[in-house]
Amino acid sequence: MSRLIGRLPKVGIRPTIDGRELGVRESLEVQCMDMAKAAAKLIEETLRFPSGEKVECVIADTTIGGVADAAACADKFKREGVEVSLTVTPCWCYGTEVMDTDPLIPKAVWGFNGTERPGAVYLAAALAGYSQKGLPAFGIYGKEVQDGGDTSIPDDVSEKILRFVKGALAVAQMKGKSYLSIGYSSMGIAGSMVDVNFLQDYLGVRAEFVESVELLRRIEHNIFDQDEYKKALAWTKENCIEGPDRNSKESQKSAEVKEKEWEKVVKMTLICKDLMNGNPKLKEMGFGEESKGRNAIMGGFQGQRQWTDYQPNADFTESILNSSFDWNGIRQAYIFATENDCLNAISMLFGHLLTNTAQLFSDVRTYWSPESVERVTGKKLTGLAENGIIHLINSGSTTLDATAQQLDADGNPTMKPFWDIAEDDVQRCLDNTKWPPATVEYFRGGGFSSNFLTKGQMPLTMCRINLIKGIGPVLQIAEGWSVELPEDIHNVLNDRTDPTWPTTWFVPRTTGKGAFKDVYTVMAKWGANHGAISHGHIGADLISLAAMLRIPVNMHNVDENDVFRPSAWAAFGEQLEGADYRACDNYGPLYGFKG
Repeated sequence: MSRLIGRLPKVGIRPTIDGRELGVRESLEVQCMDMAKAAAKLIEETLRFPSGEKVECVIADTTIGGVADAAACADKFKREGVEVSLTVTPCWCYGTEVMDTDPLIPKAVWGFNGTERPGAVYLAAALAGYSQKGLPAFGIYGKEVQDGGDTSIPDDVSEKILRFVKGALAVAQMKGKSYLSIGYSSMGIAGSMVDVNFLQDYLGVRAEFVESVELLRRIEHNIFDQDEYKKALAWTKENCIEGPDRNSKESQKSAEVKEKEWEKVVKMTLICKDLMNGNPKLKEMGFGEESKGRNAIMGGFQGQRQWTDYQPNADFTESILNSSFDWNGIRQAYIFATENDCLNAISMLFGHLLTNTAQLFSDVRTYWSPESVERVTGKKLTGLAENGIIHLINSGSTTLDATAQQLDADGNPTMKPFWDIAEDDVQRCLDNTKWPPATVEYFRGGGFSSNFLTKGQMPLTMCRINLIKGIGPVLQIAEGWSVELPEDIHNVLNDRTDPTWPTTWFVPRTTGKGAFKDVYTVMAKWGANHGAISHGHIGADLISLAAMLRIPVNMHNVDENDVFRPSAWAAFGEQLEGADYRACDNYGPLYGFKG
């Protein structure tokens, strides 16, 4: 069940038709409505929300042959909570008379590729109308000609329908929700300087700010569920095994102090959950205001430095929230950013909404060339890693799902939506994670860092939103894989940084040109110190989502044939990425105003 306030968005299917009666419209009614039903069936049987609910489609009560039918459909969609518009037709229709004109609802048109009636002609006319009116729409048209009575959806059409709907539903789910900033700027990281206008104008998301001292107030005054705390602490002691203390003997803390730190980081986790989405138990305790939360679809914790110089770090809190399980069992992962890097949280949210899986938060820390690896280890990199690797590592706060101990039906390492995760998947994730005491040089206040090594070979996509003065937001995308290194190579490389943190060895797919000339160039062109990493190769989905939000993509390694943007983008020049920039600049942010 969704933990956010507000109903889940629905997908509206609009079967448009030639409005001429006395034979024309009547001959097309069944075929037109069957297209709508087939599209709805595809969507409802394939897609789910990250909270587990199935996506629901709403079909217009009648086919749409003119403006009156279009208005009746729009009224129904408004009442039903439709936030995504898919028009389908096998025939000619009356262009602008039957179109959907809501500027805030992402829209696509599927024109049937058949010779009996000119569905493609209407598709072209409709897309021209949308472009002329400044309402970008995605055009869907199959490569192969189908017979008039064929009710199947070709693979290339279904791929585009699902790609569009996934992106459009992501847009709809963000609208009206919050980003919860606990604290503010961390160590001068630009991404943690939360830009409220960007959140509102591009995502429809409001920014909510809570000072870190609120955690101390709630700890001191016991403003958290006492029963859940006992359950959480017992689960933590049983499942979160403390790792070796790598601090100097002089810096190591006593068992009694560590016990108090464990208690505090568990309380911090409960409190951060409550701050994000509320807790009715708090109202029973007399804390009505605190019980309501901030309706946060994502959040971040400043942590370093002021908090971590004084209190235990939030590595445990961030890791557990970002995972698909805790003491209450298997559940939807939260999106919760280390160092309050809001831009990385947004990037993680994109991946989560598109895949329904937990997301990695990592430093894009080091490029290791084959020559450097051989110099320090005496060994050569092989396989996928032979041309170099990128070390993804952060201070112990990425999702435990990233251990890659969850297994698919063939026994391969994977990361699953929570409803597909089994109890033994969870236990393997926990068993392959240790929690060493935090490095005192970094974290004077103590705490515990998650420590694990991601298994390979998993398909991964790393992305990141960056803000560029004079341009606005841009998105970069790198598809690749996790890789496993021989233990003797891993140990040498890992011990050169902080070995108490979780490591993912990542190899992006290179193309021999541009930003993906080689692995080194990917690292050199990455726009920030952090990256958000999702299971699967989802670069094409991210590109479509970015276009809906008017965010240009400045770097990606997705095949050109898989790039799917609104049809109007073709009018902004031939080179795809330059056209993307010009189109996004022309239309401006989805919810805001052009500067």
